[in-house]
Amino acid sequence: MFRAGELRQKEVINICNGERLGYVCDVEFCLEKGEIEAIVVPGCMRLFRFGKKEDIVITWDKIRCIGDDVILVELSHFAPKKKACD
Repeated sequence: MFRAGELRQKEVINICNGERLGYVCDVEFCLEKGEIEAIVVPGCMRLFRFGKKEDIVITWDKIRCIGDDVILVELSHFAPKKKACD
């Protein structure tokens, strides 16, 4: 069992391509069921273009393993980020 605050300290890695997506910044709950429905990883910040890319919402069924330091997810449709966050 994990608390929502503990999830924020974990890095998210896509097992399909090994990409490091970032750290959990938020979680989505279903209040009726009392369950976490998704985790949210922030999109890449754009310094000189003012704004940021859309956050990555990962539904609970895509999470494969939660370890001490990382969360492994399976996002086969997710395109890799470019180095410069274009």
